[in-house]
Amino acid sequence: MARDRIIEELGTAYRTEIAGYHFYTTAAALVEDPKGRSVFANLAKDELAHMVVVGKIAESVKNGLGWLSYEQALAEGFALTQNIPYPAENDLIKRLATNQTDTNAVQIAMENEEAAVEFYSRLLKEAGAPAEKVVLTKLLEMEKGHLKILRWEYESLTKTGFWCGEMEFSVEKETE
Repeated sequence: MARDRIIEELGTAYRTEIAGYHFYTTAAALVEDPKGRSVFANLAKDELAHMVVVGKIAESVKNGLGWLSYEQALAEGFALTQNIPYPAENDLIKRLATNQTDTNAVQIAMENEEAAVEFYSRLLKEAGAPAEKVVLTKLLEMEKGHLKILRWEYESLTKTGFWCGEMEFSVEKETE
């Protein structure tokens, strides 16, 4: 992927991770279910790490230094967590504000993670360098993990997943 395009895509990823972080911290404070609060708090921590990694890699690429490993970017970029910007517009939080139920929070989160999986999948397909592929694969797998956790939480909240005695959806059986 061309340098300018990488920087642009990483900027999009950075802004998305910031929005996700603020949504998850807001959701953790609003939901009633203790498991849900814990899920959202942990997702917020992961989004914060993703924000740091993506931000540090974007800075490195912009300065002509190339891609850092996930671990190196996390270690070097941790100072970024001191001043987390708050986006002027956060559609995720706006949607939650209109319906502050646990189920709605999880549905919004699932949609957000599905979009992240699609985004990182697309970037991975376009990646050329091995360093890009390694980092994008790690981010993609983490986002897939988030989605699985949220689907499990949704099943728990709605007590669904069965139709005519047959399991329709199972996190344990999911391969992606």
